[in-house]
Amino acid sequence: MSATEILFTPVKLGSIELKNRLVMAPLTRMRAVAGDVPNPLAVEYYAQRASAGLIITEATQISPLGMGYPATPGIYSADQTAAWKKIVEAVHAKGGTIVAQLWHVGRISHSSLHPEQGVPVAPSAIAPAGQTYGADWQLHDYETPKAMTTEDIASLIKDYELAAINAKAAGFDGVEIHSANGYLLDQFLQDKTNQRVDQYGGSIENRLRLLGEVIDAVAKVFSTDRIGVRLSPYGTFNDIGDSDPIALFSAAIEKLNGYQLAYVHMIEPRSTSAGGNDQVYEDAPLTSEIFRNAYQGKFITAGGYDKAMGEKVLEEGLADAVAYGRLYISNPDLVERFKENAPLNPYNRATFYGGAEAGYTDYPTL
Repeated sequence: MSATEILFTPVKLGSIELKNRLVMAPLTRMRAVAGDVPNPLAVEYYAQRASAGLIITEATQISPLGMGYPATPGIYSADQTAAWKKIVEAVHAKGGTIVAQLWHVGRISHSSLHPEQGVPVAPSAIAPAGQTYGADWQLHDYETPKAMTTEDIASLIKDYELAAINAKAAGFDGVEIHSANGYLLDQFLQDKTNQRVDQYGGSIENRLRLLGEVIDAVAKVFSTDRIGVRLSPYGTFNDIGDSDPIALFSAAIEKLNGYQLAYVHMIEPRSTSAGGNDQVYEDAPLTSEIFRNAYQGKFITAGGYDKAMGEKVLEEGLADAVAYGRLYISNPDLVERFKENAPLNPYNRATFYGGAEAGYTDYPTL
């Protein structure tokens, strides 16, 4: 098979069948309406991109306390679930496949976003460096989070299960558990943010415990071959880090091998787009090269890929599918454009977050 064909061949991730190997990456767009309900425009937005082999939704909070930015959607209420159902039905009607990304931001939040629940929570009471957006869309200094009790953790696990129940009710083909980018589950994994001394802290085994318990909870609803997990070794976004990432994420992969998941989705650290720019560091360590061989299941890679880079990583067997983010924002028909080697629409970064149709549903197709 030629490299120019490999992106367009089907692949099966667990029980999720993809018609091609292009994945629409999870993309926060901050356009939810009152009640953290997905914007009605999102029906068109996602349906426009249904030619992707797989759509992973924007990160979707599992509870009010899981919210970290204004106007991000949830999946914990009946109204939210009903809105997601319309989106899923529109994607399915166009032959697409879509999974919901389940999200809790932990300390990367501000109390104004969830005044009834109070300050953000985290494994340990360590404030991140920097500032974040509050409910007023203005920047505020990060607050020192509340260290979660074991009771808080038990409640969190129930929140994940409820979110999975709602995702199933909405008709999603599966779910992705967001354990990357310095958000809550990643905060439990990495020792810069997890300085607990109970069964959820200290050793790598203990720091992996919560991720395992979340997978177990979600697996009560979806079979594990419809569950993906997203990880970001070497990521520094949201003031995250670990003293020994190779040991930590090797152990994480070993643990995930025991679940027969649909896939593991890893972010390459060379792209700093999560931090707000378009820089790509070519000399950063490739997580696909370090961890791919250790993982026995299907592997999605993400992070600053263009078409040629995507073809190369698939040809080399370092991934089974490639996730594209910014290119999918501005090119709803990215599959067709890649097939025809057609020019790509440039994206407008000013319209990434917030707003209405402009920069959301108005990018032209071929």
